[in-house]
Amino acid sequence: MSYAVRAFPLRRPVGELMAFVSALRGHRRAEAEAAYRRYGVLLDTWHIQHTSFGPWVLVVTRVDDSLRFEDYTASSDEFEAWFRSTILALSGGVPDRAPFGPPTTELYSWTGVTLVGSEAAE
Repeated sequence: MSYAVRAFPLRRPVGELMAFVSALRGHRRAEAEAAYRRYGVLLDTWHIQHTSFGPWVLVVTRVDDSLRFEDYTASSDEFEAWFRSTILALSGGVPDRAPFGPPTTELYSWTGVTLVGSEAAE
């Protein structure tokens, strides 16, 4: 399993971001969950950080080792098209580029979770 970590400046009002999040939690929830499963996404967390340069959106995504990124970028499914175009409009980030935006390098990681079973061997 691996993580993709991205940070994007928010180019639209925070209210538009919140409307997008509300759609993902509400009337588009089943579509979002199906898309996450289709592409091997295990966890997707979004955070907003208010900086002196304006608000930024920070996204951490955990994916399984069989991430199907090429399938995602090639998809013409209505949900994926809506998702990609909304991300582009809100942030200017291009979610069709691996790892779904500008690359990052992990510098530090800590977990207080004790792993058992197959995850302990990683």
